[in-house]
Amino acid sequence: MPWFVKREVFRKSAKKLSHAKRKEYINLHLEWVEEMQSKDFKIYSGYLIDCERRPGGGGLLIFNAKSYQQAKKILENDPMVSSGLVEWDLYEWNLIAGNKLI
Repeated sequence: MPWFVKREVFRKSAKKLSHAKRKEYINLHLEWVEEMQSKDFKIYSGYLIDCERRPGGGGLLIFNAKSYQQAKKILENDPMVSSGLVEWDLYEWNLIAGNKLI
């Protein structure tokens, strides 16, 4: 089954929200990921940090889906997407090396 990568960054309007309010949405996202994992769905979420280990580079969601269309439909349920908090794009990951680890 193909792997997909959602890359996201907070919208300017989201950056104006308090840290606590953004954290509420992030927690909903984490609950959603855990719920998906509890159904044996392969999905992994994380955020990007700089050389000083400061967040702000956005986030990645890596997951399996049967097709690009199914992957996009799955993302409609991600609270980070459905809330409009982030700008995002979706790519199928064309794995060419290291596939023995997955």
